[in-house]
Amino acid sequence: MARALTKESLLKNDTFLASATKLYDSDVEAVAERYSSLTEGLNGKIRFFSASGRAELIGNHTDHNHGFVIASAIDMDVAAAVVATDDDFITVQSAGYPAFTVKLDDDKIDESKFGTSEALLKGVLKGFTDRKRKIGGFIARMQSNIFKGAGVSSSAAFELILCEILNVLYNDGEMDFKEKAIISQFAENVYFGKPSGLMDQLTASHGGVSYMDFFDPSDPVARSLDWRFDDLKLVIINCGGDHCDLTDEYAAIRSEMNDVSAYFGKNVLRDVKKKEFFAVLPDLKNRYSGRALLRAIHFFEENERVSACYEALVADDEEKFLSLITASGKSSYELLQNCYPKGDVAQPVALALAITERHPDTLACRVHGGGFAGTILSFVKKTKFSSYLSYMESVFGKENVFGVSVRNVGPCELLTEK
Repeated sequence: MARALTKESLLKNDTFLASATKLYDSDVEAVAERYSSLTEGLNGKIRFFSASGRAELIGNHTDHNHGFVIASAIDMDVAAAVVATDDDFITVQSAGYPAFTVKLDDDKIDESKFGTSEALLKGVLKGFTDRKRKIGGFIARMQSNIFKGAGVSSSAAFELILCEILNVLYNDGEMDFKEKAIISQFAENVYFGKPSGLMDQLTASHGGVSYMDFFDPSDPVARSLDWRFDDLKLVIINCGGDHCDLTDEYAAIRSEMNDVSAYFGKNVLRDVKKKEFFAVLPDLKNRYSGRALLRAIHFFEENERVSACYEALVADDEEKFLSLITASGKSSYELLQNCYPKGDVAQPVALALAITERHPDTLACRVHGGGFAGTILSFVKKTKFSSYLSYMESVFGKENVFGVSVRNVGPCELLTEK
């Protein structure tokens, strides 16, 4: 089938070029080829959309106890070519996956569909109608370069691009980043069957580097931070393993932290004073596992590190920022203990950290996201990135090492065909 929009035509389109340059730290010709390929077989007025993944910079497993996190949208994304329709159906065709269609009024929760993109779409539609937002039909052809199951929020990106398509096509683009994030989390929790917090969706929806305070998790605060460390490159290494079968490991972190907070009559550790915790540590030791207490210590100290990291970013103190990232990684490994699950002899995250820490160009590194499997995050100077990349690719494979940049834009429309 022919492409409705060619790469050549996009490279001559000033609006597309401006959007592509703003969103992507890559060859604009490759970006044009990617979007052009999505228009194959489409008929009608074509619109382009994008929604990104995210990198958690610091604040490991703090959000579910109402703590602080600093995270960033990144230039790995889901891209879509979309045509609005006047019927009651939405059809999504994602590269590498079977196409599926959902009727607009089909809001039944189907547990047999948990974990599927179809379930996420149904959840987003329900989230819109519950909030009295308008919905309508469309056909979307999508392609994602966010690898799944490795902690960079491929599901959040998919949810958010659906939200932005509906926002632009049927709601005059008036929805703010928080509403889209909340709807996306609802879809993931209720229709997808994953009890995730709001951090992933909030970060990707907000765009840029965000300092987030989850004191009220139903209405968290997200504050923009300028990223001025342009001499640094963020590197995400997919070191193996998959998050999909680790629900119990993640749940144990939260439940153990909450067990400790319950001792003080509180629901979460954010409401417990660090000084009070250490004052009664002898009694706590007789009541709770050592791991639960270590994880509580991680929470208290990680929360302090996030605040210090915020100050370092505001003050443009790169050395302090990097030292805090390293300290966060050390705490996640030793106290939080989320670098490999019980009984795992492969230990890909632990091995990746050991290799990365010993590379002379590594300035800081830490387990990334939920942990136990998936990815690590490292920082190197841009001047050293090529040699660093070559070495890491030789160890982990070219397809598993990604240099990423901070993306300063949330889910958005790139172009409307005239």
